Amino acid sequence: MAKSLFEQLGGAYHEENGYIIQDLRLLAEEKQPIGIWGQKHLEYLKHCRKVTYGNLLTSGKLNDCLADIDRQAQERSEKLIESMKEAQGVKQPKEENALEWIKFICNLLIWFV
Repeated sequence: MAKSLFEQLGGAYHEENGYIIQDLRLLAEEKQPIGIWGQKHLEYLKHCRKVTYGNLLTSGKLNDCLADIDRQAQERSEKLIESMKEAQGVKQPKEENALEWIKFICNLLIWFV
């Protein structure tokens, strides 16, 4: 009997309750740490972009995509904080001028909320 295309590509079958079922497995994916921004994007994909989430998950690219988004968001937030510090005139380290830093942090929190 000739092998099916699935078998030719390395697939296998197993029997379950009298049915022959293909052994389907997700591709092995290298795990990268994902921070808060990547986790938030994961929740967004799960709830609002289910097809995109499914495609990334089954192609094995979900973790890479989330790690990349997390890295980009972290870089942007650091640049934003630096530009806000310059705009508000915060130049001294926080150990030397704690009140100026408290004012900056309060303004920053108001901006993010």
